[in-house]
Amino acid sequence: MISFAAGVALACGVAVAAEATGDYATDLARVYDGYQRFLALKEACDTAIPATRAANDKAFATWQAQHRALIQELNRRVEAMIHLASKDAEDYVRNVGKYKGEMLLQHKEYRDILLGLGTDELRNQCQRMPEMLKGPSADLSRVYAAELATLRKRK
Repeated sequence: MISFAAGVALACGVAVAAEATGDYATDLARVYDGYQRFLALKEACDTAIPATRAANDKAFATWQAQHRALIQELNRRVEAMIHLASKDAEDYVRNVGKYKGEMLLQHKEYRDILLGLGTDELRNQCQRMPEMLKGPSADLSRVYAAELATLRKRK
């Protein structure tokens, strides 16, 4: 379950970064969570406000291209953590399902919060999405700089 504050921040289209903990797993989860929030916003807009899809597709593709290396790094780190948490290949398969399932549920929860805003508020968020993706709150490397420093201490 996400916190009320995180839900409000998500609904306002901003990344949520708390103070980095210095704990690898926690900080990885925070950065990955920030990425998932943007995916959920895009999905909610595509679903509920299709008139914004073309502009948002273009802006989101640009944003993803700018963050491609970081997104790939996050995915590699998540996979590595799952692998390290697994005893053997069979356990790895179970853990992938478990952790990926949890991530999908979190993503769905973010999307549902956005869909619950009401049509006018969501339309406003979706229409502002292209500009928001260009802003500092969408720069994952900046918003999560401290968390990324924790992660990058470990290869």
